[in-house]
Amino acid sequence: MLEPDRLAWLVSLEGVGSAYAATRDGIDAMLRDRGLRRTSAEQTGEALLRGAHASAALAGSSSTLAQVREGLGDEVANASVRISAEVLGLTPVFQRSPLQALARLDVLAGGTGRPATDLAAQRLQGLADAVTTTKIPALVVAALVHADVLTTHAFADTSGLVARAAERLILIARGVDPASLVVPEAGHLALRPEYESNLAAYATSRPEGLHAWLLYAAEAYTAGAEASPLRDRT
Repeated sequence: MLEPDRLAWLVSLEGVGSAYAATRDGIDAMLRDRGLRRTSAEQTGEALLRGAHASAALAGSSSTLAQVREGLGDEVANASVRISAEVLGLTPVFQRSPLQALARLDVLAGGTGRPATDLAAQRLQGLADAVTTTKIPALVVAALVHADVLTTHAFADTSGLVARAAERLILIARGVDPASLVVPEAGHLALRPEYESNLAAYATSRPEGLHAWLLYAAEAYTAGAEASPLRDRT
């Protein structure tokens, strides 16, 4: 007998299924309309750079996008750029071993590559087991992993950078955005007050906090699609 999908109930929460279906449709339309096969490595690089800057800003960096682009960012920005440079290459690692990919993201961010506590290690193992087998939409998986890694401080001070990179990695690995042209980090930065308040709600472990975070994240992914270089006027 097949094991039940431990995360399937998330999609049945009020408004969640429809919100994520609409968000996925919007992302798919953007990639299709702009001709995914005709996108360039430069556009992917720009999306990754914008994401690195936004993630660093959310982690406390004061560096501007121009400074990050020129290689003049502060320590947090530099760590975020290191992550962005390797995230595409970590796709097969994540597909094989999510925990190994998360550990590598932590090392790139300046951490040890090990969970901060034994409790964090157990929580990450449970999360990895669940996301490896679940059939729920990849966008929901990405939102869940992001919030769980960050709010549990799984990797101590680097948790935010790791969580946001893991989110992007899931979108790549699960086929939502294989060329990594969406900028989810920029979506969160654009909605920073909502981002922080909904993370705080998720951290309470209350069902309503989880529900609110999932609804918020669908909105943030739509904003992240709008921040894509594919939206730039030429």
